[in-house]
Amino acid sequence: MKCFLQYLRTFRRAVLMQLLCAAVFCTVFWIYRLPTEPVLYALLLTAVIGIAAGCVHFLRWRQQYQARERLMQPPALLQDTLPEPDNPAEAQYQQMLQNLRSIHTDAVNRTAQERTDMTDYYTQWVHQIKTPVSVMRMMLQAEDTEEHRALQAELFRIEQYAEMALVYSRLDSSARDLVIRDTPLDPVIRAAIRKYAPLFIRKRLRIVYDGTEESALTDEKWLQFILEQLLSNAVKYTDSGSVTVTVSGQTVCVADTGKGIAPEDLPRIFEKGYTGRLGRADKQATGLGLYLCKKAASRLGHRLTAASEYGKGAAFTLHLQSDTFTFE
Repeated sequence: MKCFLQYLRTFRRAVLMQLLCAAVFCTVFWIYRLPTEPVLYALLLTAVIGIAAGCVHFLRWRQQYQARERLMQPPALLQDTLPEPDNPAEAQYQQMLQNLRSIHTDAVNRTAQERTDMTDYYTQWVHQIKTPVSVMRMMLQAEDTEEHRALQAELFRIEQYAEMALVYSRLDSSARDLVIRDTPLDPVIRAAIRKYAPLFIRKRLRIVYDGTEESALTDEKWLQFILEQLLSNAVKYTDSGSVTVTVSGQTVCVADTGKGIAPEDLPRIFEKGYTGRLGRADKQATGLGLYLCKKAASRLGHRLTAASEYGKGAAFTLHLQSDTFTFE
């Protein structure tokens, strides 16, 4: 019915013209007092022929209409499924569409190549910057002073920002970077804790983790990145007390006793570039850490949630139970 109504709207002028012509003929025949029977017979034949021709035309138009409806879906635009042109105007429109599709394909390929080149550049840059950072760390470790420990902490932050830049460039890449398998959680969590152990020691924070025998269907590297970012935030915004990592079934929770998150900031902390009240106080905050965590978790089919009481700490919970993975 929707297709038929659309057909009538499209050709309403032609239908009205036919009805107007029939009305003119009837009026002329009535004025000249012509016999009714031949007039009605002629009108009936004309109506039958018109209805038959209209049905044939409607069936052909409906086929083309349905073909155009299928083309509205993005995947179909990449296929040669255009209906046969019914007139020169349609042929020109189809040629324009083919030209636009060619331009679009070239633009997509060019963008993909540029993204690949950018990712390669970031990868090379991160590996190159690690060399001078490692040299500086070795030089600082030669003498254990408070100043050298502070410089080592700053070097650690440089490494983290470099890794974050690499992750940001890779996050929207294809799924070939993912290795989804049954992964024991304990080694991943302990590796993340060990990486941030110097910062815990420097700020005299207690880390609480009792170990676990749980495992989850996930990617080990990306899971460790998420946990590292959550631990980084916990250390950054906790001046005293402890950071606790707990595993309960298929959930991993990182909780701290730090400054917490303001109620008005809580719904927006995973937005790209949003720093919130604490971030605005800390001029070095980028607003990318939690955004990358949320996006990486979504890519793995996991779910990341946050809860907080302002001034008393925050807790981030990673829900690992999911069979849905996003391969973009």
